[in-house]
Amino acid sequence: MTKLQDYLTKNKISLRRLTSASGQVERLSGEDRKIKRARKLAKGGDEGSKELATQKPRSGRRLNPATVTRAASGTAISGPAKTRVLRAVNSVLAQRKKPEVKLSDLF
Repeated sequence: MTKLQDYLTKNKISLRRLTSASGQVERLSGEDRKIKRARKLAKGGDEGSKELATQKPRSGRRLNPATVTRAASGTAISGPAKTRVLRAVNSVLAQRKKPEVKLSDLF
């Protein structure tokens, strides 16, 4: 078993729960849309939006079941996908009032 699979079984987190949590965590908010808009305006030369454009918005891409399955089985996945898995796991742990985990603990 992989480190991720061991951690998920130890904390009783299902793969479906990770997919659902990722959808909630990665969803674009109004603030993210404002940041993306400010980046476009800053490229055009608007000085007022440069401060907001330095922030980083969420990607808006959630984990799909295939990625979660590949991550749990130990198959290589991309760096951004690993980060999404980490955020989803930490979201579930936060709901259960448990401490957050680091990326090195899962992969």
